[in-house]
Amino acid sequence: MHLLLTCHDLAAWRQRQEAPIHFVPTMGALHQGHEALIHAAARPVAGREPVVLVSVFVNPLQFGPQEDFGRYPRNLDADAGVAAAAGAAALFAPEAAELYPAGEAGLTRVQPPSSLRRSLCAPLRPGHFEGVATVVVRLLALIRPERLLLGEKDWQQLVILRRVVRDLGLPVQVQGCATVREADGLACSSRNRYLSADQRTQAGALPRALKIASSQSGLPGGAITGGLRQRLEAAGLEVEYAELVMAHSLEPVDRVAGLCLLASAVRCGPGRLIDHTFLMSRSPIVAIDGPAGAGKSTVTRAFARRLGLIYLDTGAMYRAVTWWVQHLGADPALPEAVAAALAGLDLQISAAAEGAQQVCINGHDVTEAIRSPEVTAQVSAVAAHGCVRDALTAQQQAMGSRGGLVAEGRDIGTAVFPDADLKVFLTATVAERARRRAQDLEARGFAVPSQPVLEAEIAERDHRDATRAVAPLRMADDAVELVTDGMAIEAVIQALVDLFRDRVPHDAWPDPDPQP
Repeated sequence: MHLLLTCHDLAAWRQRQEAPIHFVPTMGALHQGHEALIHAAARPVAGREPVVLVSVFVNPLQFGPQEDFGRYPRNLDADAGVAAAAGAAALFAPEAAELYPAGEAGLTRVQPPSSLRRSLCAPLRPGHFEGVATVVVRLLALIRPERLLLGEKDWQQLVILRRVVRDLGLPVQVQGCATVREADGLACSSRNRYLSADQRTQAGALPRALKIASSQSGLPGGAITGGLRQRLEAAGLEVEYAELVMAHSLEPVDRVAGLCLLASAVRCGPGRLIDHTFLMSRSPIVAIDGPAGAGKSTVTRAFARRLGLIYLDTGAMYRAVTWWVQHLGADPALPEAVAAALAGLDLQISAAAEGAQQVCINGHDVTEAIRSPEVTAQVSAVAAHGCVRDALTAQQQAMGSRGGLVAEGRDIGTAVFPDADLKVFLTATVAERARRRAQDLEARGFAVPSQPVLEAEIAERDHRDATRAVAPLRMADDAVELVTDGMAIEAVIQALVDLFRDRVPHDAWPDPDPQP
């Protein structure tokens, strides 16, 4: 592992790197939580192997006058050993003069939004998050990494740095990683070493109290925070705050709605400890919209598997109804004929091998049949009927009432799940979708029309979907557009995972255990 002590050393090392750089900033005193960050940073992303750079810098800007800057634990040799063993390629450990050559008085500072500094730790530590943002932006400018990895334990810090990166347009993906806990449940922290054995036992009341509160999401906010404070004080801990806030805006709330953060800071002997838990009114929902042929089904299945979400292919439901209408010999253009076909409808979607779905309608397995050109040609006409959309939307919403799913289709974020935690409009150019359609038809053994014919068919279908009277195709106002031309499937999946993790932390929805 390379030890870099100056900005010159860093620049020379940086110039030699051809692989993407993943960066883990720390203040040293490395522990299991830092090791987990380094391990996560070393994992390939979309098939690309990174190099990991760790920084160790006790940043004077983020300590208040009465805080522990002078006694904060420092042992560079030990930190270098931990970083190297965890997989770091280099350790950057500058002195303050290297990062702040003009001194603190001559420093350009980064001021995070005031809205994110009204709650939790910020009022009690004025200037702290300004100091954090300033040093991290300085480090990002020097290192120019592809990914910045931060622990979810310091949730307010993570939210603020994500906002700073976004607002400044910095070309880096901020990746949060799950809180790592010691055997007694206490979140790993460099400051845990300040505690005596008795104080460690006492500090264990913090995660235990939060765990009890995590099952109380149905109570009013005041009852949740009041109960938390009471349990902490009964354990002899000095409570600085116990607050319930929206997870991303950090605005205080009086009830759990969506994703909320219940957080506390306590004093235990010489140590100040922070911890949190997430409360959700339901499990996460991801809505993936987009035009036909954008590759939604392929990536959504893999994305759902990656995150342990149920996969709901709503397009398959509309295709199944279209197949049934054709099977009955009904006219897809006549609303009354289609409505009659819905009488007694029994539509079943179930899991199949490799994350796929089996589709059965009125006792017929139509999993493959619904992908035929004949069904494709008529599905927009059938889906445009209000009776069809009403029936299937109600069924889809019933399936999603408890959350924990990813649904894809063409009005998922606008009509079916308008309150989804993440909405993505997945699309590609007409030419790219025609190319993919040709590949799919060939793989399924169907005749393949020419590229111009396929492009014309797709463009016409886009027009029909966008202009239909009921639930027209459009991107939701709060959706993220993802244009997939030129992107490999794994890169699209990773982009979806990153978007999901920007909104739903590991501490709230952990990754599924890897299959044996």
